[in-house]
Amino acid sequence: MWFLSLGLSCFGAVLGQIFYFRPQTVTVSQLFLQAMDEAIPGPGLNARFRAPDTRFWRFMNPGPFNLKEHVAITIMASTASSSALAISIFAAQDLYYNVRPNAAVGIFTLIGSQLIGYGLSGVMRSFLVYPTFSVYPQLMPTVQLFDALHRGHEAILQKRRLRFFWIVFVVIFVWEWFPEYIAPTLTGVSIFCLANQKSAWFTRVFGGAAGNEGLGAFSLCFDWAYVGSGGGSIGSLFTPLSTQLSLYGGTAVCMIAFSACYAMNTWNTQNFPFLTQLLYYQNGTEYDQLSILNSDFTLNEDKLAVQGLPWYAASQLLYKVSRTMYIGAAVTHFVLWHSKTVYKIIKDYRNNDCQDPHYKKMKIYKEISNWWYLAIFIGTTAMALATTYAAKSGLPWWALFVSLLFAFIFIPVIGTLNATVGYAPSVENMVQMLGGALVPGKPVANMYFTMYGFNPVTQSLNLLRDLKLGQYTKLPPRVTFAMQGIGTIIGGLLNFVIMKTVIGAQRTVLRDVQGTNVWSGQQVQSYNSAAIAWGALGKPLYATGTRYGFVPYMLLVGLLFPIPFWLLHKKYPKFGFNYVFTPVLVAELGILSVGINSSLFSSFLLAIYSQYYLRKYKATWFRKYNFLLSAALDGGTSVMVFVYTFAVGGGSGKVIPFPTWALNPKGNPDYCKRLT
Repeated sequence: MWFLSLGLSCFGAVLGQIFYFRPQTVTVSQLFLQAMDEAIPGPGLNARFRAPDTRFWRFMNPGPFNLKEHVAITIMASTASSSALAISIFAAQDLYYNVRPNAAVGIFTLIGSQLIGYGLSGVMRSFLVYPTFSVYPQLMPTVQLFDALHRGHEAILQKRRLRFFWIVFVVIFVWEWFPEYIAPTLTGVSIFCLANQKSAWFTRVFGGAAGNEGLGAFSLCFDWAYVGSGGGSIGSLFTPLSTQLSLYGGTAVCMIAFSACYAMNTWNTQNFPFLTQLLYYQNGTEYDQLSILNSDFTLNEDKLAVQGLPWYAASQLLYKVSRTMYIGAAVTHFVLWHSKTVYKIIKDYRNNDCQDPHYKKMKIYKEISNWWYLAIFIGTTAMALATTYAAKSGLPWWALFVSLLFAFIFIPVIGTLNATVGYAPSVENMVQMLGGALVPGKPVANMYFTMYGFNPVTQSLNLLRDLKLGQYTKLPPRVTFAMQGIGTIIGGLLNFVIMKTVIGAQRTVLRDVQGTNVWSGQQVQSYNSAAIAWGALGKPLYATGTRYGFVPYMLLVGLLFPIPFWLLHKKYPKFGFNYVFTPVLVAELGILSVGINSSLFSSFLLAIYSQYYLRKYKATWFRKYNFLLSAALDGGTSVMVFVYTFAVGGGSGKVIPFPTWALNPKGNPDYCKRLT
């Protein structure tokens, strides 16, 4: 087990860091790593792929492992595969500040920032893991795949499910070579752009097959790397339909708002690219952030007076508005819809034992004491203090503690949404805003404040989700925690190495607005722009009465947004207003501001087909095969992307482009007019 755990953890960490520099936000699917456990050849009778009975193959795959070992391997590997937020800091410092962090400081920062959230989440288990209330719908494909791989192998139905999984897995692996490499036009087929290839507005509204190209309205995407969940918690085949309808409702409003602002030249947005994460001068040239900073990367007021304040494209500004609003919406939604339930669960847990059937069966295993979680929190906090000062971040000690307090407050709020509807709104923008107010004029300090205020929330949710997975599959909680911790450390080490390699080989592409179909620095660009805007320029840029002074007040708007839906549900309980998830709806108002957007329409159609038609009219097939289908599609796609990246995509240092032809044209793959 340990060889497979460590080997797949290294594999997942490398792949996850490569995905970080892709033109669309994609993570390594847990389902993919789960399937890879089974795909390693071995000499045993139960090996999926038989190999000679030699010492090497016995070492690679010593024999059949049980369900619990498989779960443990998957948890460690999937934990390692998540790109750490600290990578955004190091990449931004390298690309935009010409600062390359010391390897020791970098690695300990990675490990400390990743583990600190685990210490915070321990006390939340009573209501975010144990009760039936905490479902985690995103775990359903994973649990079903474990069931198919390990239970009832001799049953005819189980054999059919296994055969179905591997057929789909192989077919999607072969197919993905077409949209990803041979025929990129399949990433986004736009009938509108094919009809009019010279209209800039057609590109903005209907284009979307290239990074930061357009909104992708009515495009048909045949690339599962974008149509699928991308390794995330939202997927057309497993996320509840009510959640997805809220998501796509927000996306439709996003399309209208982006187009309207650009057409009316709101905030001079026609001077800038339609979709971009960068900061600009008013004339449309990229803002020189170093020209307003001192040598220690703090704000110089005199230089700022010469350069002037930067401008956002309207799309990026609306993204920030949505990210500010939904934090308030998440708080109010939690209070209105879930606070009584959570309070009752906590109260009952103290007075009575949890009645969840899975939890009852887990009581035979020893739990991790809350003192262990506290010890981890104290140790990693000390590590965070040391590395923050060693890195010369400019973040004072008291600000670090404020950021951790903020994270602790929001874990139950965001965690409840994640556990019930499978959606975890990001608090990153709120943390950046708070950091800019507390530590003004220091963009690098803002990056570190954001890391310790936002990353612990994400890591806590990951641990809580895996503890729930352990509860579903009856894996001892101490094993779950150990696998998570070891995977985190392995991931941190390899994240740093791969980041250095990719930046060294693709530096120019990573700084470009649109990048390529393979490499993009959009996540680094966005993180850096936010640090400059909130960290260095927070007060002059967002002060009341200034150009963007309304953005912080959107938090108050978000606090009020869920109330009308709650009141309407009270008055008309049968109309379904309780199925409108306002944090999800608000969050998507700026979702199309970056990346490849051609998949939205296809994902929406697939969601309706799976979560409505199949669930309602083909319930038996849905129950037996739907989640397994999601697992196979995500798994086969991830294997293909890994092979492609190192074979021809530049992961090995050399890009081998496919020859130009009708479905691999020069310019935008969907034949829309190139605007940048």
